[in-house]
Amino acid sequence: MKLLTLSTHNPYYNLAVEEYLFKNSDDDVIILWQNEPCVVIGKNQNPFAELNLEYAKEKGIHVVRRITGGGAVYHDLGNLNFSFINVNSESREIDFKSYTEPIIEALSKMGVKAMLSGRNDILVGEKKISGNAQYSLDRRVLHHGTLLFSSDFETLSEVLRVDEGKIHSKAIKSYRSRVANIKDFIKEDFSLEKFASLIKEFFIEKYSPEIIEAPENEEIRALETRNASSAWLYPERSFVSDYTLVKSKRFSFGTVRIEFFMKNEIIENAVISGDYFEIKDASLLLSSMQGKALREIVENIAEYKIENYVYGMKKEDLIELLNS
Repeated sequence: MKLLTLSTHNPYYNLAVEEYLFKNSDDDVIILWQNEPCVVIGKNQNPFAELNLEYAKEKGIHVVRRITGGGAVYHDLGNLNFSFINVNSESREIDFKSYTEPIIEALSKMGVKAMLSGRNDILVGEKKISGNAQYSLDRRVLHHGTLLFSSDFETLSEVLRVDEGKIHSKAIKSYRSRVANIKDFIKEDFSLEKFASLIKEFFIEKYSPEIIEAPENEEIRALETRNASSAWLYPERSFVSDYTLVKSKRFSFGTVRIEFFMKNEIIENAVISGDYFEIKDASLLLSSMQGKALREIVENIAEYKIENYVYGMKKEDLIELLNS
């Protein structure tokens, strides 16, 4: 086990280091890091639909895309991020419980009674203090999350365009009313720096990790360049077609949106997006639908093992989506 505390607040670089270690480290790694103001979208999200991009540009808030699925989150210097990299996982299943338990334990030592709730949130009472995301590749697992300590919720609520289905399904009036800062639940009055230090001390005591410095190499710099590129942040999704058929629905495991680019009732191409979590790249599944009519897909739904691609989704859900 190794422990790395990143000193830079550059989100494109920080995510590059995380991805490099996820793909190349020989040992399990814990990373603690902070980003200057930015919105971090999930791998499959459409920033034009998820974010107030005009507001982000006006306020100088970076837009960043991560390699994990899930929804958009806001980072600033009132937020502490954590990453767990497991290089030899015994399971390919999405497992939020195992990776959030040490965080919940660390918070408990500070007198904060937190719990994992829903698919990927850590709550205190009914308030969200942490959002988490996860990605697996071969036997490697990357799990990372936020810890809202003293974040600016006014900016958060302005820059994030939250799916109204999320709000209504939880019977809550606004996204801002759902979140809270950890600082509000701690009796002592201390800074984020002290909070980060206590989290780090907890990991050292629990795991006795080797303290390491961030690696520096051309691969990390290349990933940083990619992370900041328009091609990565705003991929073009235009295809020549007669028309586009859009199927979108919110499920308990997340929103799934598929755009079918049609010619003569035949699927020429398709793009999937949403805040779901992937087991395997779902675009591979969509490629097998090309050259077929949508009714053929529905009639032969058993062939499309959606449960192998989108975490929590079943064939009945796919039928419901395609018939929506």
